[in-house]
Amino acid sequence: MSTQKLSDILSQLQSSSSSSPQKITSLLTSAKRELLTLKALIPTPTTPSHILALARQTLETGALLSIRLEQPDSFTRYYQQLSAFYEIPDASYNGKNGQRSKVTGLYLLLLLTKGDYAGFHTVLEGLEVESARQGKGLEEDEFLSYPVKLERWLMEGSYDRVWGATKREGVPSEEFGVFSEVLVGTIRDEIASCSEKAYPSLPIANAKNLLFLESEGSVVEFAQGRGWVAKDGRIYFPQQQEDARTEDILVASGQVIENTIGYARELETIV
Repeated sequence: MSTQKLSDILSQLQSSSSSSPQKITSLLTSAKRELLTLKALIPTPTTPSHILALARQTLETGALLSIRLEQPDSFTRYYQQLSAFYEIPDASYNGKNGQRSKVTGLYLLLLLTKGDYAGFHTVLEGLEVESARQGKGLEEDEFLSYPVKLERWLMEGSYDRVWGATKREGVPSEEFGVFSEVLVGTIRDEIASCSEKAYPSLPIANAKNLLFLESEGSVVEFAQGRGWVAKDGRIYFPQQQEDARTEDILVASGQVIENTIGYARELETIV
């Protein structure tokens, strides 16, 4: 059975720009039709090696393009389809390397942005078992070690380290940058929630560093979005109900601020 048409579609996909989402979507639909024709959308023990490799490459291309198009649900579906291919030994692919670690690393990062730590550790545990069997460590892989480090820093409350790792030079590839920005937004919201419970107000300059924003104008815009009041160089948080100010909230807020305020002070000394 000829795979030429699928190969041609794959070549077009790999040269497509993310500025043409309709074209990409149309090509991906055509590629899936070809996989169905080749009976390769789901791998079987009788699927020829060259078709296995081509099918895996097609789905990986679709997954990565979904990231560039900022379509996380589509990416998740591709990852789920690829899971069956990733269970097949590498030897079955005629020595052709895929992009498993990159796609899996992106999926782990997506789980972090959603706050799905249970799902994150479920995937991670499977990877650790496999790596141990192969005598390797996950830290040796740049794509897998990236979300693992971020998750550890998140658990520690080391948000400044997470923020630093999401800057362009710390991101392992373009696709990771998409989810990294989302993750920083999630962290910013968490810090904001803790800050408004811990303080009646903060200087705008301090809030800029604390929330990892680029300018004081960005702080004012962010404040308005949360219903805060910005005046006289300070951010004023809305009055909280007395029952919301429990000891547990104050302790949690203090931990977050403690882990980030040091970084903010360092930035102030630089400025």
